[in-house]
Amino acid sequence: MQVINRQVGEYIVRRCDLSDLIPVMEINLKTLPEHYSDYFYESLLAEMPEAFLVAESKGKLVGYIMCKTEYGFSNFKKLGFVKKGHVVSVAVLEEHRHRGLGRAIIEEAINGSKEKRCDELYLEVRCSNTDAVRLYEKIGFVIKQRLKAYYRDGEDAFLMAIEFEY
Repeated sequence: MQVINRQVGEYIVRRCDLSDLIPVMEINLKTLPEHYSDYFYESLLAEMPEAFLVAESKGKLVGYIMCKTEYGFSNFKKLGFVKKGHVVSVAVLEEHRHRGLGRAIIEEAINGSKEKRCDELYLEVRCSNTDAVRLYEKIGFVIKQRLKAYYRDGEDAFLMAIEFEY
């Protein structure tokens, strides 16, 4: 039985299921230049199902977010060693954007990261992707660093993070 995390108009946001991985990979191929192995998707689903979510419309997947947990230095505390959630990939098919779906899946991934007792959640985003940067800022992420030539094509990324209070 699939549990709906959130409804956004005609869309539902729910946890990813093993049977969703092929459509998730297809969305990734259509929307992003970075691609991953089948095993990588499976391992992230197994590791952090609370923050591997899909957006669905009329039974068809139209977006996803997948995260993993890491331990490392805090993006906020000077000498803090913390448990961090890392947004590995997030995408919504072009024809389904600007409907609140991206925000909904990110907010649900935040909830999933909190469920896993992460102290913060971070991501990398292309500096040129101003729509995404603006959305992340509205949700509460802050730009912590500019990563020079982060992407294969040489483009810089912003490292953005949000800290959780418990």
